[in-house]
Amino acid sequence: MLPKLEDIESASRIVYAAMPPTPQYRWPLLCERLGVDIWLKHENHTPVGAFKVRGGLVYFAELAQRAGVTQVVTATRGNHGQSVALSARRCGLAATIFVPFGNSVEKNAAMRALGGEVVEFGHDFQAAREEAARVAEASGAHMIPAFHPRLIAGVATYALELFRGVEDLDSVYVPIGLGSGVCAVSAVRNVLSPKTKVVGVVSAHAPAYALSFLQRRAIDAEVSTQLADGMACRTPQPEALEIIWRNVDRIVEVTDAEIASAIRDVFECTHNVAEGAGAAAVAAIARESGRLAGKRVAAVLSGGNVDRTVFASVLAGAEARS
Repeated sequence: MLPKLEDIESASRIVYAAMPPTPQYRWPLLCERLGVDIWLKHENHTPVGAFKVRGGLVYFAELAQRAGVTQVVTATRGNHGQSVALSARRCGLAATIFVPFGNSVEKNAAMRALGGEVVEFGHDFQAAREEAARVAEASGAHMIPAFHPRLIAGVATYALELFRGVEDLDSVYVPIGLGSGVCAVSAVRNVLSPKTKVVGVVSAHAPAYALSFLQRRAIDAEVSTQLADGMACRTPQPEALEIIWRNVDRIVEVTDAEIASAIRDVFECTHNVAEGAGAAAVAAIARESGRLAGKRVAAVLSGGNVDRTVFASVLAGAEARS
């Protein structure tokens, strides 16, 4: 299931035809704040403000060669949907994107601006995902999954940049939504830096992957996070779990309060915007700072697509749940 290095290299040529590599920076003030030698991988610098675009570009490069595909359907909390909308428009395909009610207003607006038709359905991502699959089957449209080998190969291009740009990493902390990011990092780590630990990060208010990791079986868990919509997964992806069980060292849970603190730290120390899921890896490193003394670590800042009102509230220090 994991892509090989040659698959990722091939995917990088597709990705770089549409966007440049994103930077990885070591911000001294952030290192000082956390007491850890930390590098940030800035996936908030992509054309849609999140890492997902890489997978979409690679998936659609193959899809565009198929005869008879004119319309695609998918489900998202926002970043995957922006990737699908952008990639579909590049290929001349119509895209219908299902989101749960109460989804990010600004992510919805971004998907529409990229040419996607946004449809609200259900109380969470899983409900929207199931409805998208039903509509795709009924209409004959192509269902774009949120987890697929070609998506992983595309996403893995950021991991390739990170491991080639920063040597001797002890650990890389990766937020987990449905799992493409942590699987992609694992694929590159296995080839280029096998001693580096891959640490998954989930919301304590969306613990399905953490529970599944500990018990070695798929476990659904209700979602109540108010800040980390990109990690608001109720039902784990079975293929992702198989990869995670074999390749991830551990999974750390972080609360909305810890994520809010990390959003502030990232902004104050680097003047970058991180959405909830994007700041989760920094929150996990802050939580584990005591065990990371003298080590070099990286955090994947997976996206910066946070609504203005939410961001303003977090920066103002509005209390989030612990």
